[in-house]
Amino acid sequence: MNLVRAELERLGARRFVQLMLVLLVLAFGVTAATTLASSHRPTAQEVFDAQQAAAAARSDLERTHQLCLDRQRGVVQADDVQEYVPDNCSEVDPALMERAPVASDYLAGVFTFAEEAKPLLYFLIAFLALFGFLVGASYIGADLNSGGVVNLLLWRPRRMTVLGTKLGTLLGGTALLSVLASAAYLGTFWLIAQVAGRPGRLDGEFWGSLGANWGRGMLLVLLLTVVGFAVATLGRHTSAALGAIAGYLVVWELGARLVMEILEVVKVDRYMLSSYAAALLNGRVEFWDYRACDNGVSNSCDGLYVVTWQPALVLLLGLAGALVAAAFVAFRRRDLM
Repeated sequence: MNLVRAELERLGARRFVQLMLVLLVLAFGVTAATTLASSHRPTAQEVFDAQQAAAAARSDLERTHQLCLDRQRGVVQADDVQEYVPDNCSEVDPALMERAPVASDYLAGVFTFAEEAKPLLYFLIAFLALFGFLVGASYIGADLNSGGVVNLLLWRPRRMTVLGTKLGTLLGGTALLSVLASAAYLGTFWLIAQVAGRPGRLDGEFWGSLGANWGRGMLLVLLLTVVGFAVATLGRHTSAALGAIAGYLVVWELGARLVMEILEVVKVDRYMLSSYAAALLNGRVEFWDYRACDNGVSNSCDGLYVVTWQPALVLLLGLAGALVAAAFVAFRRRDLM
């Protein structure tokens, strides 16, 4: 019998995997049903009113920005301004805003796919990442704890081949499930937008941005799957992976962060893996730390710092690779009896 086929059958037959698949379907079904029930197809008058409201909001932003510039140039006096105008005109510059007001912002009870697709995608990736980590840990952890690996080695006495096939089968199955789930999930909400909502502006820029987020999200899912598998292999039990992730979150992400905040360490977020996971998923994340400007040297200091997805991917790949290498070395030398 082919080893890969045997491992696929073992993976699909696991009750925990089947339970997670059921939960995946239930979560998707509840989300889709809730969205469908709370949305309606807008009338022509609703769309017209929303477009007018969005245009008025954009005009207000442009007027406020122009007023701010006039105040800075001395054309108008600050005492003559009857409304709030920020000191930094870039805060109200429409050209620098991530997104200008659009009609969908003023449509109540209307699902707009172009506006909601990215948050829905993040929800999907979060569930798949949890799925991959837990399944990866239980897949190898249960076999090591129950003696299943020993029985498999009696049939195929090559440790590295067996462990490598298990990891490859796990990644292949997780990737296939992620692709199918993504297509079904996003396709369902696209249909909901067509029937009981609005598609929105689905141009090349939208699909390119959504595709980039999806691709980086799939990388994050596979990386967490690998981490769960590797840590469970090192600990010889599923609970080792669960304990490791819980310990990291409590001891480092919460405890160490609190200590560094007390000690006034500058740019604490750059020491947290969660920051790099968020950067990989979003493309980039921005953090602000006022302590970076408390050096008394320069008045032009900017406490803003950015983490982009490229160094985040390198760091996470390095960590996952190190864990996998350690897992293979330990599995090769370990007494499995």
